[in-house]
Amino acid sequence: QVTLVESGGGLVQAGGSLRLSCAASGFTFSTYLMAWFRQAPGKERELVAAIGWSGRTTYYADSVKGRFTISRDNAKNMVYLQMNSLKPDDTAVYHCAASTRMNLRSSSNDYNYWGQGTQVTVSS
Repeated sequence: QVTLVESGGGLVQAGGSLRLSCAASGFTFSTYLMAWFRQAPGKERELVAAIGWSGRTTYYADSVKGRFTISRDNAKNMVYLQMNSLKPDDTAVYHCAASTRMNLRSSSNDYNYWGQGTQVTVSS
């Protein structure tokens, strides 16, 4: 059974930091592209960051570039999102996702597995 379980969300003031974690199981994690998406109320799901299977390649949305860092630990089947200098616009439910695609900019339709999400709320 495939599972992706996110943790680390919460309420933080603008300018603060959070580290999201995603624990994966039930598939060959080290061969999958991993990503973080977010969805705010009334908005479409947005790709935040993606990381290749080896961890050597990454992609960031312009809105988070320089503030967020995605990483993975293939030995532990974990993917992380370090979020610094948080803004109220970062408020959303954050989901991790896994894809067999190679393209770091793949759309959400190309992802095979999804987690339930973790809420991030940034107060002004």
